[in-house]
Amino acid sequence: MQHDISLITTIAVGLGLAMILGFVAARLRMPPLLGYLVAGIIIGPGTPGFVADVELAGQLAEVGVILLMFGVGLHFSLSDLLSVRRIAVPGAIVQILVATAMGMAVAMFWGWDAGAALVFGLSLSCASTVVLLRALEARGVLESINGRIAVGWLIVEDLVMVLVLVLLPAFAGLLGGNNISGQMLPAGGMLIQIGITLAKVAAFIALMLVAGRRLFPWLLWQVARTGSRELFSLCVIVAALGVAYGSAKLFDVSFALGAFFSGMMLRESEFSHRAAAESLPLRDAFSVLFFVSVGMLFDPQVILEQPAKVLAVAAIILVGKTLAAIALVLAFRYPLNTALTVGASLAQIGEFSFILAGMGVSLGLMSPEGQSLILAGALISIAFNSFAFTAIAPVQAWLRARSAVARRLELRDDPLAQLPMSVDQSLLTGQVVLIGYGRVGRRIADVLRTHNIPLVVAEQNRELVEALRLQNIPAVSGDASDPAVLIQAHIARASMLVIATPDTFNVRKMVETARTLNPAIEVVLRTHNEEESRMLQKENVGKVFMGEHELAQGMVRHVLGRMERPPIS
Repeated sequence: MQHDISLITTIAVGLGLAMILGFVAARLRMPPLLGYLVAGIIIGPGTPGFVADVELAGQLAEVGVILLMFGVGLHFSLSDLLSVRRIAVPGAIVQILVATAMGMAVAMFWGWDAGAALVFGLSLSCASTVVLLRALEARGVLESINGRIAVGWLIVEDLVMVLVLVLLPAFAGLLGGNNISGQMLPAGGMLIQIGITLAKVAAFIALMLVAGRRLFPWLLWQVARTGSRELFSLCVIVAALGVAYGSAKLFDVSFALGAFFSGMMLRESEFSHRAAAESLPLRDAFSVLFFVSVGMLFDPQVILEQPAKVLAVAAIILVGKTLAAIALVLAFRYPLNTALTVGASLAQIGEFSFILAGMGVSLGLMSPEGQSLILAGALISIAFNSFAFTAIAPVQAWLRARSAVARRLELRDDPLAQLPMSVDQSLLTGQVVLIGYGRVGRRIADVLRTHNIPLVVAEQNRELVEALRLQNIPAVSGDASDPAVLIQAHIARASMLVIATPDTFNVRKMVETARTLNPAIEVVLRTHNEEESRMLQKENVGKVFMGEHELAQGMVRHVLGRMERPPIS
């Protein structure tokens, strides 16, 4: 029987070629996503030979974005989002303005009109949440403060881009293009359009926070009671896709944001970890299709025909946006490591850039040449993003060793970077230095305070440090891999160092500094990775615990035992 198999062909060829080229890239010690991008170029219309269905690939990639954002929501609580609002909201807005201005300046230098320059600049200002999440997950820092700031920053960017996508057609006539109706809306009509958009977004968020927060956990519990694993998996996927689709159709919110909020609401359920595990295989498969689809949209001819313009676009994304983000984070008095992490997170563009560019072309605001340049910038920046994250540690070490300015930035007069003089000195001898005040760190601190064990908290989230000091808990702000932070926590007189952050990349630096200043100090740390746990134990870094709730309980029992306090029940 004759039937269309373009969907099967696209999935089979796309995933098959991505697997082969991803494997080759991994063997060459390069990020596998480079192989995925090259696979997309090979099966795309810009190269000879087999051409897959670009439209189908784009829809499959959208499913990947939905599932990935849903997974982030399952691990990203509302409190996590609110805890970084002071830096994520103003930082994202200012960064969008700066990046848009850079893109507009370059475009107008090329002779483009204001409308095309604006769309071009906006397209370069928004980073890809998908690319960021893959990078953070690969390094195990998604749940660290740096990861939360970066994700929160991009969530704010996504919200701004949703507003831009809704308003751009209304302003197209004013900018020299055509809106959907072919006529320019009057000023009053534009204000109404803006009001409607803001009302829809607010209504969606309110609905999810009020109704979704109660409905989704209840629904997951009811399905889990049936004992059917496939029904549970189906419920998780339906929640992700259903809310994403409904939010787009009813509230004009992007699929990605809808899926993110549905994941955040499901996180209230005790089955959230199981839901994340059940959706993981589909998330991985479809996220690969996202990168393949990016490669399919790319026309290699643009590099040969417009090399100077491609380099300019890449420079704005990789250098301009990165430096702007680093400066903004440092202006908020966050550590250099946080600034470099956020800078690397924004050194790429993705899904919203493609949508904006396509809309700009359809509204007559931008030429296909501009769209090709944006796609070229996306491909180059995504390919280099893994290297940007890999370079964070060596760049940080190089700056600290050779730049007096970098050292002054971290040692400047910051009231949160040093303990107040009012702290009782008796609490700074034999104390526990606790690195990180997240979910695990908070549980440990609560039990230590219950048993009257003195502690000092070192935390990168400035808002948390301020809150701890209001509770009369000694706390310092900064990256504990920096010796100055541990010195401020009086590590030389501490009896124990407890590292409760999931960032295992800087653990060795913390332990090395602590043992240099206090050779007799005992170290307790956490990890989620069995291989990392074995490696740390082999290196005799300290007592290693795994898990989350069980991890906190085990670490607390160990600390209480060593501090000669009765164990908790």
